[in-house]
Parts: sequence; C-alpha cells; structure tokens
Amino acid sequence: MAMPGGFGELKAATPQIQKICDQMKAGAEKAAGHKFAHFTAVCYKEQTVAGTNYLILVNVGDLKYGHLKVFKPIQATEPLKFTAFQHPKQDPLCT
Repeated sequence: MAMPGGFGELKAATPQIQKICDQMKAGAEKAAGHKFAHFTAVCYKEQTVAGTNYLILVNVGDLKYGHLKVFKPIQATEPLKFTAFQHPKQDPLCT
C-alpha cells in the first residue's frame, strides 16, 4: 500500500486497474481529442490521500503511451473521477 502523501511502488497492471482504464477511456479520449483503438493498462502507482490516486501507464497502440490519472474516493458509493490524461508520454512510468 502507498504511503500517505506520495506515490507507492510501481506495480504491474491487474484486471482491476484495467477495469478503471475501461471506465475512464472516454474521458481520456476527450482530453486527447481523438479515439484510441487500444487502451491497455501496463503498470501503475497508487497514492493514498482522502481516497486513492492512481497514475496508470496506458498503451494506446503502436508503441504509444499515455499517463492516466484517476481518483477513487474513500466512499465506495462515490464514482471514480477522471483527473487527467497526458498523451503522448515519452518518459515511461514503468522504467
């Protein structure tokens, strides 16, 4: 688990992280200004705050990547919140 205030260790993407990406794809496409044929989580980091921030490296096809930022509120009844999508991203999160 991540320490409060900072992002934790790098982890390989899980089915749960891919599900987050699937839910946030439309927001990322809107932010980037175009549709992605692929939107596959590669790896991620978590930051514990009043909920959880996720920083996810996403493969958008053709060896191109973006950083997806998502906030998951502490209350399970509140929806995920799209924070940002940086694309293209040259500095890979997973190295």
